[in-house]
Amino acid sequence: MGLLKIPFLLISLAAFSSTPAAALKKRGFQEMDGTLFSWLLHKDSQPQKVESLSQGYMSNVDLKEAIIEIGQRCHHISNIYSIGKSVKGFPLLVIELSDKPGQEEAEPAFKATLIVKNVHLHILPSMNPDGFAMRRRGNANNVDLNRDFPDQFYPLNDVLAERQPETKAIIKWVEGRQFTASASLHGGALVANYPWDGAQDGSSRKEYFACPDDKTFRYMASVYSRSHYNMSSSKEFEGGIVNGALWYPIYGGMQDWNYINGGCLELTLEISDEKWPKADELPTLFEYNRISMLNLVRSLVKAGIHGRIFASNNGRPLQASVKIEGIDYGVNAGRIFGDYHRMLAPRESYEVTASMAGFKTKTTNIFLEDEAVNLDFILDPAEEYAGNHALLNGIDHINSGFLCLNLYYFPIIFLLFLLFFCFLLKRKTIFKFFKQRRSHGQKSPTLVV
Repeated sequence: MGLLKIPFLLISLAAFSSTPAAALKKRGFQEMDGTLFSWLLHKDSQPQKVESLSQGYMSNVDLKEAIIEIGQRCHHISNIYSIGKSVKGFPLLVIELSDKPGQEEAEPAFKATLIVKNVHLHILPSMNPDGFAMRRRGNANNVDLNRDFPDQFYPLNDVLAERQPETKAIIKWVEGRQFTASASLHGGALVANYPWDGAQDGSSRKEYFACPDDKTFRYMASVYSRSHYNMSSSKEFEGGIVNGALWYPIYGGMQDWNYINGGCLELTLEISDEKWPKADELPTLFEYNRISMLNLVRSLVKAGIHGRIFASNNGRPLQASVKIEGIDYGVNAGRIFGDYHRMLAPRESYEVTASMAGFKTKTTNIFLEDEAVNLDFILDPAEEYAGNHALLNGIDHINSGFLCLNLYYFPIIFLLFLLFFCFLLKRKTIFKFFKQRRSHGQKSPTLVV
């Protein structure tokens, strides 16, 4: 992926952390996969049974100490930060994995060398530490956090001030970053669930209700299911995947909110038929899901369309919008690098459009095979702005959100940019192909429009 790096978000919408402390101690944190992807299950059983089954699981303090120790041992590829606090004040800690942790890069933010180098992976081990401590699904206010997000079909949740602290923390976190995709871990079934979670009429009737990216979501869910030990052979769910509204409609879920408001394609992964697997069964449960999780993250790098968007007059990255014909859903390029990451189902033809106020829109057609395509756009100033550099710079400043230097104070730099883009504009060929980068180090084909 070269200059690109994809952000991915992994959340456990859980009451309980299910990696036993004894297992962590035994492994000595040497197996990063087994410690970082702590299986956090959220559905209630009878209180007495829950208390019994939770024996051997980590406590909130255990989990916090484990996260800190992992960060210390892997400090060169990790960064630990908090996105807020629970009702009772327990920190919602996140661990980030990347070759440049804590820095913003032009990469998709979902792990393996490929993942560390090409992805920013953010892991929130527990969204509901208070529920974990009290052995229940709801938080300290007994609110189910997976019914607490604003919902397109449930306006009662629209008042942000009335949302729970944990929900607010997630909302602020996601809106402040450019996440490409995410997954939340649940228990009580064995299936990869995708949007929409509810229907337009807000009813509890079970029927398939597809979102604009239905094909892409089914592809992502299938990547997980087919890589799983036995999820795809499910007799209840065809192929081990299911549309949320067809399975059982919910409103106020995090999955739909992330997709609509965060520009982030999220799956809800039900990873165990047992709501409370025994602690000594967790290593097996992890092995059943390990390859699925890695392949899902890998798909962000190896599939879809990725690129950067620049202004032709000065080379400045643009925070433009990228849309696909026939799909009523767009993504925006990043504020600093002008990078965008668009997950799409493979083996399809797509018409891709980049647009931004003050610039001419550009459109191109591609056929997406089984490998990702790098597609860069160079946008020309619109005619009404072409002769007004001051106004155009002002538009760029408003849209990109960072201070733009006046290149006239730097004649040499300005001249270099001018010569470079004059060269580009004189090219008669629309597409430029570079060496293909595959898993052994080559670059993927890059198209420049």
